[in-house]
Order: sequence, then structure tokens, then C-alpha cells
Amino acid sequence: MAEKPGWKGRFFEDFEVGDIYRHPLGRTITETDNIWFTLLTMNTNPIHFDSHLAKSTPFGQPLVDSTLTLAIVTGMSVTDTSQNAIANLAWTDISLPNPVYNGDTIYAKSEVLSKRESASRPYAGIVDIKTTGYKPDETIVIEYKRTFMVYKRGHGHTTEKKQ
Repeated sequence: MAEKPGWKGRFFEDFEVGDIYRHPLGRTITETDNIWFTLLTMNTNPIHFDSHLAKSTPFGQPLVDSTLTLAIVTGMSVTDTSQNAIANLAWTDISLPNPVYNGDTIYAKSEVLSKRESASRPYAGIVDIKTTGYKPDETIVIEYKRTFMVYKRGHGHTTEKKQ
């Protein structure tokens, strides 16, 4: 049986402005995910973990912590965008146009906005993307721009080891 290499992510040369990557995995966010993340991050707003209180809000139920939504959608994008990143440089223009509730499933896609060579690191480049998280009915729940530094091909932690 032949051994075949797994996906190693994109390198700087693989990004083309205008490309859109629909990330392959969705994620259903559970009540446990939401409560644990809220407590882990010390977010004391009870709208995330007090169902009784949340019933009296305009949403009528607990909201998923928006930073959990950001973390999950960013994680979904890594395999297609920043698997070979050296560092995240910025998250900007974050918007949350619709709420996320316990039990919602989220999907994501990213668009390459720009790319440029790194001025200080000849083995890397800088990539700007816009990532969108959405529900199965295409309702957008989060959008943001992210900038990261990524290795060029032949460099970095996923480069094949010589035997």
C-alpha cells in the first residue's frame, strides 16, 4: 500500500488575491462549549450561562459568547489559510451581525484580500484575508479581516524532513 502525504497547508506562493476557500468542517456549538468557554475566559455576563435570565432578554435564550464564535471560526480557517503561519499580526473589522445560540452549527469561508513579501523576513510573506462564519441557511454570524505572516515554500515547521 502506498503512503501518501497529508495536506500540509498553503505557503505564501499558494495564495492568490480573490481566491475563496470554503473550509471543510462545520461545528455545532453546544451549551457545554459555551459555558466552559465563558467561565474559562472569566466573562461574567450571565446572558451566556443563565438560561432563566436570558429568557428575559430580547434574544429569549442564552447567547454564545462572541469570542467563542471568533475562536471557532478562526480555527476552522487554519487548515486552508494559516497552517504554515509564523504569526498572526491582526484581527480587524470584526462584526457580529446575527446571534449564535447553543445548538447552532457554524461553517466558514475565507477570501484572500492581498499578499506581499515580508520586508524583514525573506523566507515569509504577509497575507490578508476576510473570513465569514455562517449558519447552514447562509445567515452570517461573524465577519473579520485577519493578517498573518506565512512561510514561503521550502521553509517552516511543515517542511519535509530529509531522511
